[in-house]
Amino acid sequence: MRATDVVEVLDALDERDIDTWLDGGWAVDALLGEQTREHADLDLIVARDEMDAVIAALGGLGFAVVPGGRDVNLVCRDARGREVDLHAVVFDEGGAGRYPMENGDTWIFPAEGFTGRGMIAGRAVACLSGDVQMLCHAHGYEPGETDFRDMDLLRRRLGVRPLPPYDRPAANEGDR
Repeated sequence: MRATDVVEVLDALDERDIDTWLDGGWAVDALLGEQTREHADLDLIVARDEMDAVIAALGGLGFAVVPGGRDVNLVCRDARGREVDLHAVVFDEGGAGRYPMENGDTWIFPAEGFTGRGMIAGRAVACLSGDVQMLCHAHGYEPGETDFRDMDLLRRRLGVRPLPPYDRPAANEGDR
């Protein structure tokens, strides 16, 4: 997924007045204001009641739902191999996003997490805040090298408070 692809997807969703928030690697790069690495996909958080509209908008760009997903988490892919990973939340009265996980638990995206703003290829974008990016990356899975790198960038450049396991000094910190 290139920066121009991200802008194309976001523009198509904006044309339909669909609110979305970048998550994952593109959200990190948006917060940093520059692309720091290659990205395999685009992670988006959307309101659950907007999923059909999101899928239709992506369909207009040639994306189709990849079989095997869940109604709250699915992947859309186009013929060029571009992927958009959709995470659907239900917003509560306080603005927190409730996401039902596969194990039956509910992940809560704090309301303040939806206040993140960044830039992708000169375009202003909404994304999860740096603190909530750290929170999300610190739970639920075994992080890889890219996760450690992304969280280290948020810590060093934006002052995001690291959470375990990202609170250890990074190897090769001077190389980044």
